[in-house]
Amino acid sequence: MVQEYPELDDKAPRADSRVKEDQAMPGPVSGSGRLDVSKPIRPFEPGAADGKKKAGKAAKPIKSAKKGKKDKRVRKAGKSKSGRRQEKDLPALFRPMELRDQHIRNRIWMPPMDTYSALRHDGVPTNFHYQHYVSRALGGFGAVIGEATAVDPQGRISPCDVGLWNDEQTRAWQGIVRDVKAAGAVPIVQLNHSGRKGSSGCSSMGYINATVPVAEGGWQPVGPSPIAFGRMAVPVQLSRAQIASIVADFRSAAVRAVQAGFLGVELHAAHGYLLSQFLDPLINRRSDEYGGDLSNRMRLLIQVTDAVREVIPSGMPLLVRMSATDWATGGWGLDETIRTAKVLKLHGVDLIDVSTGGLVPGVKIPAAPNYQVPFSYQVRSQVLIPTTAVGLITKPRQADRIVRKGLADAVEIGRASLRDPYWPLRAAYKLGLSAEQTPYPEPYRRGAYGIAR
Repeated sequence: MVQEYPELDDKAPRADSRVKEDQAMPGPVSGSGRLDVSKPIRPFEPGAADGKKKAGKAAKPIKSAKKGKKDKRVRKAGKSKSGRRQEKDLPALFRPMELRDQHIRNRIWMPPMDTYSALRHDGVPTNFHYQHYVSRALGGFGAVIGEATAVDPQGRISPCDVGLWNDEQTRAWQGIVRDVKAAGAVPIVQLNHSGRKGSSGCSSMGYINATVPVAEGGWQPVGPSPIAFGRMAVPVQLSRAQIASIVADFRSAAVRAVQAGFLGVELHAAHGYLLSQFLDPLINRRSDEYGGDLSNRMRLLIQVTDAVREVIPSGMPLLVRMSATDWATGGWGLDETIRTAKVLKLHGVDLIDVSTGGLVPGVKIPAAPNYQVPFSYQVRSQVLIPTTAVGLITKPRQADRIVRKGLADAVEIGRASLRDPYWPLRAAYKLGLSAEQTPYPEPYRRGAYGIAR
């Protein structure tokens, strides 16, 4: 029986410019790359999931101390009778966050970023991956989301991708996950199937933005319809049986994620990989129950969501990364993103990781600081679900402002974290936290920012 989604009827609220004054959407990115956040914005209230919003005020920023007074630039958080610091006195960026049973120490997250470093082409993470992820956990990130992790060999983006489809991979992830947790961060795995963008090249083997030949370790890509991405190979259209097998692969990978010790799972339904390919009308031209209107095009994503939610612990957060727009005329957009997110919320999804683009080639993306933040805010305010924001967020005060103004619940520091694994520690100093309030590893505390020697 084909499942329908009544949330998608014409009465469902749509994303447009008619936003209530108390939920004013940030204006378009200006030439300076700054957002218009002059109007008040209510912070997300977890208790408002029933659609009734609680009144609330944005947290006040910590005022900088007067110049010239040494050591008084840091404002210590107040303490309760129990001796614990009062979270309300912390900058918004460093307030803890709860997702189901997980306590995340701050709102600075490391997003999933492909490293293409499984150089044996076996999907097994290596010592490089250990160093890559554990160093960011030691650097103070609240959550560390692993790169796109394939649910089966054909689901890799390139032969150099990591995976989670066998026991060897599961064991290799266990050591990484164990020490990410020991360093104080919450490890989350991003499960992915590449679809028509699979079998692409990487820096170690060439074929950049092209299909790796089968003779050199590549494979035949698959997709919802036989429409190629750019100059890559035309994918084979998936049959119903193959779709069912992919759903089962996501389920099995989620079981392995639990065995590996991950504390959260994210489904990659963004950037033009398989789950987002089914969503986008420019890519999905099917005429069966997986194509056509939005309720059909989201069917695979909902089936995968249900399969994963069934096998992970009830206290484990389930995230979905979505591209809020493909930046193409007639393609996927914010309206459909919001309508899909409402259904995902009903199926046990706890947070939407909002990004954009990557679905269709040849589009112009207006990249500038904060350019994707308005999409995160619209999903957050209209779906009443926590979101993360990405997109050229590089400065501590910029990131703190996004959270403080209620534009997102957490920010993801991507390329800046590749330059600086200890970005959160530096951000804490910039925002006025003392060394005691900052998530330093104890052996590093004597080298804290602000110490004179």
